[in-house]
Amino acid sequence: MSVSENKKQVLAFDFGGGSGRAILGRLEDGKIRMEEVHRFSNDPVMLNGTMYWDTLRHLFEIKQGIVKAKQKGGFESIGIDTWGVDFGLIDEHGDLLESAVHYRDDRTVGMQEEVFKAIPREEVYNLTGLQFENFNTIFQLYALVQKRPWILEKADKLLLLPDLFNYFLTGEKRAEYTMAATTQLLDAGKKEWSDRILEALRIPKRIFPEIIPSGTVVGNLKPDVCEELGVEPAKVIAITGHDTQSAVVSVPTQEKEFIFISCGTWSLFGTELSGPVIGEKSMACDVSNEGGYGNTTTLLKNIIGLWLAQESRRQWIREGREYSFGELEEMALGAEPFQSFIDPDAPEFVPAGNIPERIREFCRRTGQKVPETVGEIMCCINQSLALKYRYALEQIESCTGRHYPVIHMIGGGIQSKLLCRMAAGANGRKVIAGPVEATALGNIAVQMMAMGEIKDVKEARRIIAESETTYEYLPQDVEKWDAAYEKFKTYIH
Repeated sequence: MSVSENKKQVLAFDFGGGSGRAILGRLEDGKIRMEEVHRFSNDPVMLNGTMYWDTLRHLFEIKQGIVKAKQKGGFESIGIDTWGVDFGLIDEHGDLLESAVHYRDDRTVGMQEEVFKAIPREEVYNLTGLQFENFNTIFQLYALVQKRPWILEKADKLLLLPDLFNYFLTGEKRAEYTMAATTQLLDAGKKEWSDRILEALRIPKRIFPEIIPSGTVVGNLKPDVCEELGVEPAKVIAITGHDTQSAVVSVPTQEKEFIFISCGTWSLFGTELSGPVIGEKSMACDVSNEGGYGNTTTLLKNIIGLWLAQESRRQWIREGREYSFGELEEMALGAEPFQSFIDPDAPEFVPAGNIPERIREFCRRTGQKVPETVGEIMCCINQSLALKYRYALEQIESCTGRHYPVIHMIGGGIQSKLLCRMAAGANGRKVIAGPVEATALGNIAVQMMAMGEIKDVKEARRIIAESETTYEYLPQDVEKWDAAYEKFKTYIH
């Protein structure tokens, strides 16, 4: 595909829980330049009591992005990242059996207990090294085994979302490593599908494709796609399909040992290692060993993130009070700090709904001052998140035996200066915030490494550090945060 000014451009699709984007990236003067060419909403659809993703709409938006990118000078490759765990099923004719089911759907309720009747919890953790979450693919699939076995019988292949979109574009069915590692069906040591788990749960192994490393060229755009969209057959690259792992690629450091928080709807707190850390301590801490770029392992703690603020804002809008996130931060700054705390990961905060009232109820139940105003709710959310970060930091340092003097905060959530400042204070560590566009930059960098434009991940991180502005936050009020942390620990389980 022709590219203006002979600069190699790549096209990154970054799907988030609420929206998606198509972004062109190119190397210019030793920096990555990005241009957003398409943005779209990503809304779940309820049908007969099941919450689906609108998978065909996703494909429509990908095609729209391709057409718009063509008009902006074209591109040589495409890379797609999404959240983890969710999948589509393809039948023997190559057709999608149904839209992908949303990870927040309630089909997985009670499935952990059912899985552990078939295979012990400890054995699942020792094989996969993954944190137990209701939405993990293992529990979604076991729900199908128990409630809808016919759909698994009809399935020829299971494709996680980036792999599914790659298949729509190329016709090739593959499983990219970082996405496969989110399923809790991957043997973390062998880096292959776990026969033991699949057999124990009666999940047919034939539906799982070959696992390929991040940065593999899957194929070229299919002729019918090229004809429909009026484009040349660009390469489709299986990048670090799991958005967290794309973000990790863009942590702007040259240090081999570093710790990061990827801040978005979820907060992913972790460090990059050469191999998994699996044992009694890591299982007790419930930390995940997820796959990263270059066959690395990301030791990760999954924490609820800006979901609490996002869903609270939606509740206030439902009540006729619309605030921008900037206004909410101002109100939080006006509230008295350290008055009330929640465990952000308490189960009542996971479903959509009236989060502010659930926060008040949590504080009533635990005998704390009940936050009444919008500012008090927002202050409670932010300081509780910052303190949960400290809890995760202690767990990860305990599992690795390392001390991390600096925390890198990346992703959209760092636009909240309040959260960054609170994270520095609560953890007693310097915070370096940036880049905001971590996932898109990582997606682009992995494509450029696959195309030979960037040598390796170390060079990619140096280029990203030079491409983006970062901000430093130094810890303040450390004694007050220490006292708050002791109180906070009594409210978490």
